[in-house]
Amino acid sequence: MEAQVQVAQAPYISSVASRYLNRELSQIEFTRRVLALAEDPLLPLLERVRFLAILGEVLDQFFQVRVAGLKEQLLAAHPPVSPDGLTPTEQLLAIRTGVEAVVTRAASLINQEIAPGLKNARICLVRTDELDETDRGYVAGVFRDRIFPVLTPLAVDPAHPFPYISNLSLNLAVMVRDAPRRQLRFARVKVPPLLPRFVALPDGHRFITLEQVIALHLQALFPGMDVVSHHAFRVTRDADLELVDEEAADLLATIQSELRRLQRKAAVVRLEVEATMTDEVLGLLMRELELEPTDVYKTDGLLDLSALWALYGLDRPDLKDEPWNPVTQRRLQGAGKEPPDLFRVLRQGDILVHHPYDSFATSVEAFIDQAALDGGVLAIKQTLYRTSGPASPIVKSLIRAAEAGKQVVALVELKARGDEQANIAWAQALEQAGVHVAYGVVGLKTHAKVTLVVRNEDGVIRRYVHIGTGNYNPKTAQIYEDVGLLSADPKLGTDVSELFNFLTGYSRQRRFGKLLVAPVGLRSSVIRLIRQGGKPGGRIILKVNSLVDPEIVDALYEASQAGAEIDLIVRGMCCLRPGVPGLSERIRVRSIVGRFLEHSRIFRFGPEHDGVEYYLGSSDLMPRNLDRRVEAMVPIEHAPLQDRLAEILQVELSDDTQAWELKSDGSWTRIPSQRGINAQHVFQELAVARARSGQSAADA
Repeated sequence: MEAQVQVAQAPYISSVASRYLNRELSQIEFTRRVLALAEDPLLPLLERVRFLAILGEVLDQFFQVRVAGLKEQLLAAHPPVSPDGLTPTEQLLAIRTGVEAVVTRAASLINQEIAPGLKNARICLVRTDELDETDRGYVAGVFRDRIFPVLTPLAVDPAHPFPYISNLSLNLAVMVRDAPRRQLRFARVKVPPLLPRFVALPDGHRFITLEQVIALHLQALFPGMDVVSHHAFRVTRDADLELVDEEAADLLATIQSELRRLQRKAAVVRLEVEATMTDEVLGLLMRELELEPTDVYKTDGLLDLSALWALYGLDRPDLKDEPWNPVTQRRLQGAGKEPPDLFRVLRQGDILVHHPYDSFATSVEAFIDQAALDGGVLAIKQTLYRTSGPASPIVKSLIRAAEAGKQVVALVELKARGDEQANIAWAQALEQAGVHVAYGVVGLKTHAKVTLVVRNEDGVIRRYVHIGTGNYNPKTAQIYEDVGLLSADPKLGTDVSELFNFLTGYSRQRRFGKLLVAPVGLRSSVIRLIRQGGKPGGRIILKVNSLVDPEIVDALYEASQAGAEIDLIVRGMCCLRPGVPGLSERIRVRSIVGRFLEHSRIFRFGPEHDGVEYYLGSSDLMPRNLDRRVEAMVPIEHAPLQDRLAEILQVELSDDTQAWELKSDGSWTRIPSQRGINAQHVFQELAVARARSGQSAADA
């Protein structure tokens, strides 16, 4: 087990000759790093369960988008080759090898360590053959009262075609025999997704899966028939929304129509089945779902690891990390019980916030809430990519501001992957409240995280802004690591005004005073900054979620060859090969995977001391971010705030408990712990110390 924790192998990457690593296989390496956390015996037990749930979600997303995209490429007359030289077929075969290894390790971990550990902690996952007579009576009552009424068995015969199997649904494939006719028939029973996946037994510490409860009572669904066999299976479909006509008169209606089409017509890209499924049933499923053997993943563990979130939600603080309560920076604390006048505070100087260590509620939410209530505020404009819906404090503030007669504009991204339907719902709620809702620029997703507040101050119009790396979502702000800038800088306010004109009107704005904006100039600006730093004594540090873009990778190679020292902190995918002699020997790549999801994007360019430039914003270094999305990166020019960003980067580069190092062959190795530095723990300590000492971000 120790070897699995320390090294994430990459057996399918055999050559270091290529300039690029494969992005899909790099993503699989990220799943290995997540799995390594679940394998870590030093973590609290339910935190290990949480990482298994996260692993399930990451794999689901990977198949719905990336694998689905590769399968579509197979249909092209001339399938494209990836930058690292692999065909779609080669990538799919390599993905199969990598994912199968991850799934096998996860199932073994659950069976051999997690389930026994939970049992020792009085959280028992039981099977039907472990139920006594009293248990069976209780489960029968639960089935009769809560489960049976919502089940719909669907038969397959000449009069009943094979049913549609919805995306990510868990099902039972049931074989029944009509005794008089001696005919075998197939039926599908969908496990209701709205019911709890784990059924608690009366003692409160034993749980049985919902599909086992249903399987135990299949005879009630097929009276008069003999139930011959039953096997659980799960289907994953293409979930990537593609609009043929983004210039349709009603984009919202077009997206709603495409979502309905996707729900019914999307191709199946993965079939997960119990290892005990018979060849006869598996063959039927593969035939009806039009799948190849390489699309099938057998497991002797739990189907749908994301269901483990239910166990993590149990009230067992003794099996979890100590809860973290974000702190409020001194300048945002106000005097006594009175909240601070944030507009006055920002006129005195910019504020940098670092979530979840700095409170989202007392910074970003408070900024928008105060703007909604302030009599001098004339307008609020905000981009919304993902949020927590109509109940979000930010959405409520926008509605309150609109009802008060303020000019309120919400730029809602309807194409935010996975949240399309939710975004449509609360976009309509905003419109009904009087908020002006716009859907962005044709052909581009709006991924920028910006807010503009326009205020009349004694006849003078002043602008206040927030620009960040994370979504305006109070829930994810508690578990995602992000940074943001609150500012009253007039030039920055002008830039953000121009950006909103670009998003909501017919502006062809191509140049901005301070902001770096995609797709109109961010790519060229980043390459220019890398090249400027590409010299002896040059220093470049980039913290991103993903580094995929070949042009950016090539620019970093050139900077390394020119003598610059380069450190890259990349949470997920990285297509750059570090440490290759003559190409990238001065480039080091690390990944930090821990309790909080590393999500901020911070760019640092320049020599060690003089002329250093810092940027933060919404963009990763991927073609989609640089060319097909509206992104915003803001320079951090105030020296104390630069020092704060320098501190963040330095702490992450010093981490030796959560950090992994990328090798030139594409494998990731856990960095040996020598000083025991956990960056996320350090940030918690720094946040508390600043709040208690009275130091502000600007003074720290």
